[in-house]
Amino acid sequence: MPLINVTRSMILAKQVEVAETFKARLKGLIGTSILPSDRALLIRPCSSVHTFFMKYPIDVIFLDKENRILKILHSLPPYRFSPLVWNAKMVLELPAGRCRCTGTRVGDLLKVTYFKK
Repeated sequence: MPLINVTRSMILAKQVEVAETFKARLKGLIGTSILPSDRALLIRPCSSVHTFFMKYPIDVIFLDKENRILKILHSLPPYRFSPLVWNAKMVLELPAGRCRCTGTRVGDLLKVTYFKK
C-alpha cells in the first residue's frame, strides 16, 4: 500500500517497510546501496536518526501521533545526526529530493500503510 500525502493528494512511496524492533531501528537503511524511488522506511518509535555508514543522502520526515509532519530534513547526507524532534513518534526515510518534488511540507497529513520487514 502507498504512503500518501493526504494534504496534497500525492503518493510519496508505493511501498513502506517498517522498523519496529531495536535491531531493525538501529540498522535502518545501513548496508543498502540505494533506496528505490518508490520505497520508504518507517521507523517507530523514533524521534531522531543518524546516517552513519550509509552510502547516500535521504529525506527524513518526523511525524506526530496523528501522522502530521513536524519537521523535514531534505537530503540529509551520510555520517550526520538529525536533531531530536520533540513530539515525534515516528520517522519516515525517503529517497533524497522526494519531499521537494512532491511539494511535501511541515503540517501536511500523511496516510501511512506499511508491511513489516
